[in-house]
Amino acid sequence: MTVKIADELLARAREVAKCEGTTLRALVEEGLRIVLARREQKTPYQWPDLSVGGEGLDPEVQEGSWERLRSRIY
Repeated sequence: MTVKIADELLARAREVAKCEGTTLRALVEEGLRIVLARREQKTPYQWPDLSVGGEGLDPEVQEGSWERLRSRIY
């Protein structure tokens, strides 16, 4: 398999691998493991419960039309 990496990024990665005494392959694998683990930990956003302790919708609005609701708003 071939992976294309931007020249500047590849040069930086080679430099880091050389300074750390490791291989480019090991550095790339470590990076992929970190990114994949981070993505697995993300949980989907959940809307906070902002409801208030009311009685629900007013009966006039609950089964009403859009026009009736709009007139109550304005």
